[in-house]
Amino acid sequence: MQTTDTIFMVRPFSFRSNEETAVNNFFQSQEVNQDNIADLALAEFDNFTRLLKSAGIKIISLQDQGLKNTPDSIFPNNVISFQPNQVILYPMFAKNRRLERSLNYLGQLENLGYHFDKVIDYSIYEDQNKFLEGTGVLILDHTYRIAYCAISDRSNLELLNIYCEDQQYKPISFHAEQTVHGKLLPIYHSNVMMSIGTNFCLICMETIKSEDEKNMLLQSFSNTRKEVIEISEDQMNHFAGNILEVKNREQEPIICMSTQAFESLNEEQIKQLEKFGAILHAPLYTIEKYGGGSARCMMAELFHQ
Repeated sequence: MQTTDTIFMVRPFSFRSNEETAVNNFFQSQEVNQDNIADLALAEFDNFTRLLKSAGIKIISLQDQGLKNTPDSIFPNNVISFQPNQVILYPMFAKNRRLERSLNYLGQLENLGYHFDKVIDYSIYEDQNKFLEGTGVLILDHTYRIAYCAISDRSNLELLNIYCEDQQYKPISFHAEQTVHGKLLPIYHSNVMMSIGTNFCLICMETIKSEDEKNMLLQSFSNTRKEVIEISEDQMNHFAGNILEVKNREQEPIICMSTQAFESLNEEQIKQLEKFGAILHAPLYTIEKYGGGSARCMMAELFHQ
């Protein structure tokens, strides 16, 4: 099952640009934070969740109580992921992001009736400076059990292989780079340049410089019957790659993204996407500018029994 109708989200307490992640997240603005940035982000979050609920998507929204220094708690999909009867915790690059594991997500979910028998915790690899930041770096084709991953400081190849062996997925790793002040630098998370849906793959091929790696990916997409929708690096910089296919209560596919992402797409790309689901978008400008992430980063898919 590629998609779910239940999404886990975390309502932020004190959102701001995280100085610890800015060192290799080049989507984050380096501007000094505005005084009202937390309030603006909260308004965007609440509007987005209202929109998702009105489309018939089940949202489990937990409140960050502000007990820890967790400016990025709004992006839970990096820290935790869910499979039927199983939870996975991930090793995080930024030390203050590791604090998000202390927010008791599992206890709160248990109180809401979501029980998971098995917890796999890869956070021990933080002691070795090895990181694998959840579905930020893992683009999972659940149907064909393939884990695509762009290698960066946030995605260790050894851990990718360990994850895939544990979960019985096939690893497909590659290198994706973006232009930063005239230099090519690794993209911090695969999910800003690539998204896998049930029947499509949206991807920024411009960021993959190796022809062999491009051919490897295209062959895999062909083998798994995915229609490829290409976006440009400029569109990627407007978060057009940071999208997620979900289902509503009627099991109809919906493709979620930000308004900035939607407005960067051309008419043909929109038509291609709409073949695979209705497009839902919301303004997330503050979260995108200061957090360096967008709609997909805010949504952890809750697969459960």
